[in-house]
Amino acid sequence: MLNAIRPALVLLALFTALTGAVYPLLVTGIANLLFHDKAHGSLVVAAAGPVGSELVGQSFTRPGDFWSRPSAVHYDAKSSGASNMGPLHEGLHEAVAARIAALQAADPEAESPVPADLVLASGSGLDPHISPEAARYQARRVAQARGLPRAEVLMLIEAHTEGRTLGILGEPRVNVLRLNRALEGLRPSP
Repeated sequence: MLNAIRPALVLLALFTALTGAVYPLLVTGIANLLFHDKAHGSLVVAAAGPVGSELVGQSFTRPGDFWSRPSAVHYDAKSSGASNMGPLHEGLHEAVAARIAALQAADPEAESPVPADLVLASGSGLDPHISPEAARYQARRVAQARGLPRAEVLMLIEAHTEGRTLGILGEPRVNVLRLNRALEGLRPSP
């Protein structure tokens, strides 16, 4: 009986060590060498230290900042997920109406309709991007709050618009944290 169990236990110990320790350490080491920033969370760093990750959305509420897509999980990465409210759910209608009202109150002169990604949460609740249309919708409010020419803010949006992945996957997008960090470098007009 021991002769039958011994090879099984040896293989169990060997594969546990290989797949539970050696392989993860090897992959982590390669990632650190080849993709150091990405392996450490794609952190965005300011003079005072890390301000966030370009992969995880954050809440921005100041009038002079671009606002992120709403989050059903309040931007808490530990509980990523959607609200699971369907299109007929009354709570979703109320949340969307409140978000539209807040956006219109922040910029009563806005002429275009509110883009959907500014009022509907993403599936993960942590999406760090908004559409270029959503960024342009907010340009007037941000420019006025920061004392910047609107044209300069629009140019900044265009400069931070990422294209489709590999030219065909996804939609053009703007990373909100990166865009807000770039705004910090602009000076108000005299």
